[in-house]
Amino acid sequence: MAAVTDGGLLGNSLVYRQLSSGHRSGFEPVLLAACVPARPGDAVLEAGTGAGAALLCLAARVPGLRGIGVERVAALARLADENFKINKLANLSAIQADATALPFAAQSFHHVLANPPWFNAADTASPNTARDLAHRAGPGLLEGWLGELGRVVRPQGSISLILPAASFASATAALRAQKCGAITLLPLWPRAGQAAKIVILTARKASRAGAKILPGLVLHDEAGLTGAAQSVLRGGAALNQ
Repeated sequence: MAAVTDGGLLGNSLVYRQLSSGHRSGFEPVLLAACVPARPGDAVLEAGTGAGAALLCLAARVPGLRGIGVERVAALARLADENFKINKLANLSAIQADATALPFAAQSFHHVLANPPWFNAADTASPNTARDLAHRAGPGLLEGWLGELGRVVRPQGSISLILPAASFASATAALRAQKCGAITLLPLWPRAGQAAKIVILTARKASRAGAKILPGLVLHDEAGLTGAAQSVLRGGAALNQ
């Protein structure tokens, strides 16, 4: 069995175990979960769930939701299931499957979310095969993920993505191809006055509402994490859309 490390999420209110090598969770899944407008009883799917960080944080904020994570790497899918059980979240589960060929019927979920692979073929490959697989986006991969997410989400259901800022144009085009509207861009500023490297995109399936850019979230100041960032990353607060 692969070695794991023990840690926590949301100020250690959640137990979080992850593989000691390969893909490691950062702040991205916590911020992504904060943007999902789920309500108790809703059905939620995460593509590329890893060890389940985003679903754990979302379920901590919205008790009673039903969530399933899809993960290509079998060891990570098993670890996500273990994390859900450790935290006594019986309505969460994870399965091994390909995000570009989801084993679900159309319109099965109220909300879908993903932190898709980011790096392209021109980027330097990671020497760790598992880490490289988690982060590398081949040609058409983003469109493939969004095609399947758009298929399984219900009309007026939400799609939430966290992406490098350079990908927002192609992601927006792919969302529109899935007949999504109400597209919002939320920049994540490393510090005030600095360019955003990462953004969160949200959309609604079959919505005719227009696009908008939100004020965004400043992550750091001279003292470390800003108060607004701490309320999300440690306190589990929602990022209002």
